[in-house]
Amino acid sequence: MSKKELQVAIDGPASAGKSTVAKKIAHRFKYVYCDTGAMYRTVTLKAMQQHVALDDAAALAEMLKTTQIEFKPGNPEQLVFLDGQEVTMAIRQPDVTNNVSTVAAQGTVREDLTERQRQIAEAGGIVMDGRDIGTSVLPKAEVKIFLVASVEERAQRRFKDNAEKGIHTPMDVLRDEIQTRDHKDSTRAISPLTQAEDAIRLDTTSLSIDEVVDKISDIIVKKQKEFA
Repeated sequence: MSKKELQVAIDGPASAGKSTVAKKIAHRFKYVYCDTGAMYRTVTLKAMQQHVALDDAAALAEMLKTTQIEFKPGNPEQLVFLDGQEVTMAIRQPDVTNNVSTVAAQGTVREDLTERQRQIAEAGGIVMDGRDIGTSVLPKAEVKIFLVASVEERAQRRFKDNAEKGIHTPMDVLRDEIQTRDHKDSTRAISPLTQAEDAIRLDTTSLSIDEVVDKISDIIVKKQKEFA
């Protein structure tokens, strides 16, 4: 009997390790990985390029009508395309990082991207990470994980990730940016960052990526057995 193809939702604040863990989980279970954060970053990048006000919900909705976002396999990481142009590195630059929360807070943007994300996840066999996946995007996901980590730990992770990409931001600036992002994400009016009631909370501060992946994998296997 084949194993049930589950929807796996991984939520948490900035730099809690969501994307890294989600990619590894998807690879282990041969599931599709959908990077919702990259989708919001891509919209933010296009708005900045076209000088669309980042808090103008109507203008952003109009822009999205002609916006195509695609993911394609890459090595070592998945590639992101905006209207046919690769933007994998461009959407990770500090100017996009520091503005994405404003765009993500617009109801028209969340409505559009949430519908796209649900279509991707419809058949199951999906790992999706973000801030409101378990609460809003995939409320019926069979597995919901909420990752957390200390601000200090998350700043160190962001510093390391940035350095590997040639981006050099002082540690104290990263701490401030993460705390600001946390506040914006958890207090926004639409789909704020919050743990779903049926999500399993996992503090990753003292865990390696592989340890986190193993813990979530155990949860997924256990859930698959319930449907066997």
